[in-house]
Amino acid sequence: MKLFKNISELRTVSDAGTIKDAALIEEDGIIRWVGIATDVPAEFAEAETIDCGNRAVLPGWVDSHTHMIFDGNRAEEFEARMAGADYAAGGIAVTMEATRSAGAQRLEKLLVERIQAGHAGGTTTFETKTGYGLNTESELEAAQVAALHADDVTFLGAHLVPPGADAEEYVDEVVGPMLEQVAPHVDWIDVFCERGAFNEAQSRRVLEAGKKAGLGLRVHGNQLGDGPGVQLAVELGAASVDHVNYLTDEDVSALAGSGTVATMLPACDLSTRQPLVDARRLLDAGATVAIASNLNPGTSFTSSMNYCVTTAVLQQYMSLDEAIEAATLGGAKALRRNAVSTDGGSGSGLDAKGRPAKGQLVVGAACDLHILDAANAINLAYRPGMPATYQTWLAGKKVYSSR
Repeated sequence: MKLFKNISELRTVSDAGTIKDAALIEEDGIIRWVGIATDVPAEFAEAETIDCGNRAVLPGWVDSHTHMIFDGNRAEEFEARMAGADYAAGGIAVTMEATRSAGAQRLEKLLVERIQAGHAGGTTTFETKTGYGLNTESELEAAQVAALHADDVTFLGAHLVPPGADAEEYVDEVVGPMLEQVAPHVDWIDVFCERGAFNEAQSRRVLEAGKKAGLGLRVHGNQLGDGPGVQLAVELGAASVDHVNYLTDEDVSALAGSGTVATMLPACDLSTRQPLVDARRLLDAGATVAIASNLNPGTSFTSSMNYCVTTAVLQQYMSLDEAIEAATLGGAKALRRNAVSTDGGSGSGLDAKGRPAKGQLVVGAACDLHILDAANAINLAYRPGMPATYQTWLAGKKVYSSR
């Protein structure tokens, strides 16, 4: 049992809001109590004390959209894009050969390094996708490696049609032998429903096959222009539709009236020079919004959720509270990891895998803490680009410290 004390402000991301001069009790990886430091119950007097040094504490970031299983480098493509070349979905194929030839041992090493880098920026929960093998053998290998370390694994065989392949024949493989082999190792299925990737009919086939196999649904959609991704995601009950750069009024209304989370990927938008998502439009309509890093080799080679939150505040007109919520509870909702035990017990508020809720600092949730190296969380935007993370705690265990 641990008592985290000397917290200048505790951003609970709940109805309790921000608690000043706060304390928090952890036991067995779960939050047992939160409140004002002077009100700590006597029953916790023997808890190990962790002095937060008058620093702000947030929930650990929930990064609900990453592509961490890859090898290879696309720096030249990025430099060309910064010099004026257009972004196209076909760049994904550049990573394919390097990933296919890397081998499971190297892919796992790279995954662990990327997770550790995420911890160094306050991220405690990671979704990651397959999608750079683009054949049954390599997609299976990627899924098996991802399942060793990621919290949630998504099958993205429908990331791109491999060079030289027929699109319909490739979809047959994705929904047939590829899905059959990969399904035992993943939680979700995703499709890049976009020009240059998969059309609406092909995307529907992929999602319906995944749903029949018992997988949750996710969609890449509306990144490069108006398209069917949002409407398809809402119709089929997908947990999230990600990118959402181009939205019609009908898309916004559909999202606001559904349980599908609109996931914004601001680092990717800046890299591809797409317009940043109109966050205010979505929030004011009542849609649920998440922020994720989209870590990948071509369009967002960063795991810095701090950077994404800073961008949301400075350029997408979100308040600090809105941005923090989107990067924590919003991500948890996108992964269906937001149900908290109402009584603080261990028997309720768990997901299908028996895992506690993420994204909030409330009784019954996982004790995932992001301790900032500042007394005020607004420093994320007030001091952009400066080192922000002091310590990261995952289920009550310290996984990163800056010093």
